Amino acid sequence: MPVTPLSPARPGWTLVLLALGQAVFALDLNIVFVALPEIGTDLGFPGQTQQLVVSAYVVFAGGFLLLGGRACDLLGRRRVFLGALLLYALSSLAGGLARSPEVIVGARIVQGVGGALLLPSILSLVNTLFEEGPRRNRALAVWGGAGASGLTLGALLGGVLTEGFGWPAVFFVNVPLAGAIALAAVFVIPPDPARTERRRFDLPGALTVTAGATLLVFALVEGPERGWADPWILGALASSLVLLVTFAVVETRSADPLMPFRLFRNRSLSAGAAITFLYMATFGVLPYFLTVLLQSVHGYSALQTGLAFLAPSLAIAAGTQLGERLTTRAGLRPTLLGGFAVGAVGTAVLAVGFDANAGYLALLPGLVVSGVGQGVVWTAMWIAAAAGTSAHEQGIASGAASTTMNLGNAIGLALFTAVADAGTDGLSGEGLARATADGGFLVVLLTAAGMLLGLLLALTLRPARSAAAAAAPVAPDCPMAVSR
Repeated sequence: MPVTPLSPARPGWTLVLLALGQAVFALDLNIVFVALPEIGTDLGFPGQTQQLVVSAYVVFAGGFLLLGGRACDLLGRRRVFLGALLLYALSSLAGGLARSPEVIVGARIVQGVGGALLLPSILSLVNTLFEEGPRRNRALAVWGGAGASGLTLGALLGGVLTEGFGWPAVFFVNVPLAGAIALAAVFVIPPDPARTERRRFDLPGALTVTAGATLLVFALVEGPERGWADPWILGALASSLVLLVTFAVVETRSADPLMPFRLFRNRSLSAGAAITFLYMATFGVLPYFLTVLLQSVHGYSALQTGLAFLAPSLAIAAGTQLGERLTTRAGLRPTLLGGFAVGAVGTAVLAVGFDANAGYLALLPGLVVSGVGQGVVWTAMWIAAAAGTSAHEQGIASGAASTTMNLGNAIGLALFTAVADAGTDGLSGEGLARATADGGFLVVLLTAAGMLLGLLLALTLRPARSAAAAAAPVAPDCPMAVSR
C-alpha cells in the first residue's frame, strides 16, 4: 500500500507557512550571535560566559531533537508545530525582558526546546503533506531556501536591531513573527488525522536519550572553553556514554521504541543522517570562523558583519533551488557528488581570504562558490533522509537526521576551535590577529578536505533510476525502499 500524504487543500499557502516557520528557526541562529557583546555589557556577563547565551540554546535543541521528532508522530505534527511556535514566542518575550544573566540563559534554554520541537515538526509536515518525488523535492527546496533567507535576515537584523534599538529587539522580533505564523497555521495546515491505533510513549527511552544527548552536546560545546580535563566535562561525557548505551538497550527491548533502529536499514536514511553530520561539521562551522575573522581580525561592526553574510546566503539560497532540480533530473547520488565537489573547491578558494591583510573581496569568490555547493547538498541530503520512510514515522526520521546534524556542528566546532586556537596563548594586538587568521586558514582547508568525505558517503546511495521510477510511490515499512 503506497504512502498517501495528507493532501493540503491549499498546498501553496501551506508551504509558505512551513517555509516561514523554518525562516524563524534559522533567524534565531544568527540574530542573537551578533548581539552578544551588547548583551554581555548590559547584563554584566563576563566575556568568557557570554557564550552561554548561544550554548544554552544549542545544548537543549540538540538534546531534545529525537524526543521532538517522536512527539510529532505520537501527538500530531500540526499540534507540535503550533506548540513549538508558541514556545518560541513566549521564550523570546522572556529573553527580551531579561535583566539578569540567569533569566536570559533560562529563556534560551526554553527556546532550545522549542527549536527541538519546531525543526522536526516542519520537516515531517513537508514530508507527509507532499508526496515523495518531484513535489517533495520542490517543497524541500523552498524550505531550504527559506532557511538560507532566515540566516541572512538573522545576520542583517541582528546588526540593524542591535545598533538601532538595543539587544532586546533581537528577541522581541520573534514574538509577532512566531505568533502570526501559528495563527495562520490553524486555518491553513490540515488538522492531524484521527489515530486508529493506541501508541505507547517510550518514557525510559525518552529520558535516557534526551539526558544523554543533552550532556553530550554540553560537553562538546563547553569543552573548548572549560578545558577537556575539567571535572564537569569529564563527568558529562561519562554520564552521556552510560545513558546512551542504556538507551540502546532499552530500545531493543521496547515494544514501541522511541527510535526504531530498523529504520536505519533504509540506506537512504542512513546515508542522509551521516551526510547531515558531515555537512554541519564542515560547511556548518564556516560562519563561526568567518565571523571571528571579520570582527576580531578586521574589526567589523555587527551591522558590517551582517552585510558581509548577504552574498554567501544568497549563494546558498540559489544552491538549494539548483539542488532540487538536479535531484529530480539526475538523482540523489550525482547531485550530492556534485554539491560536495563544488563545495570543497569553493571552500579551498575561501581559505585564500583568511589573511590578516586581506579584505572582503578576497573572501567573496570562495564564499559564493562554496555557498552554491552548500545549498545543493542541503536540499539533497534532506531529500535522502526522508526517502523510503513511511508517513507515520517521518517525525522520528526527521528527528534522527536533525540530531546528527546538531552533533556534527558541536563536534566540528569543538575540534576546529581547538585547531584554530593552538598557538594563540599569550598573544595580543597584531600578533593575535595574524595567528587568528592563520588558524582560520588551516581550519577552512581542513573543512574542504572533510567535504571530500561526502563524496564517499554519497557513493553509498543507489544509482538513480528513470525519472518516472523516482517519482513512483514507495511502499511503507519496506526498510530498503529508497528514492532514486
